Amino acid sequence: MLQSRLIEFAPFPLRIIAGIGFMIHGLPKILDIGKTQGSFTNMGVPPDLAILIGLLEFIGGLAILLGFLTRIAAGLLAIEMIGSILLVKISKGFIGGFELDLLYLAIMISLLITGPGFLSIERNFLKREMFPKSPKYSTTTTKKEDGSLK
Repeated sequence: MLQSRLIEFAPFPLRIIAGIGFMIHGLPKILDIGKTQGSFTNMGVPPDLAILIGLLEFIGGLAILLGFLTRIAAGLLAIEMIGSILLVKISKGFIGGFELDLLYLAIMISLLITGPGFLSIERNFLKREMFPKSPKYSTTTTKKEDGSLK
């Protein structure tokens, strides 16, 4: 019982680290869009994506950090990380190349699976996940009125 309740807190440190990380990477892209477009051009990425990627990283990172629309933000950021790895970073190798992107991808996949967990806007203020997992696949147990487990 205690272990299943503690598991609900597992996404929290992942959300904090990944959310802050994405925001820190996204903000400079937004603040100096000209430089970002130049960097994107040099990497062979369409410069028109610069503002979109910057906004996705900053706003998506904020959503992850706060635990709001977690699965949507995690899905979009996972797609971005796949693109970043395949289009830009894979040729640089693992160390000094795509290791951080791969770590972010793993965290986003984890959040897609688990949702925001406790200590999130979705769970603590809205009292529900915006896109909950199907009850058919839920592993949590609840008590019936008579005290037995469902």
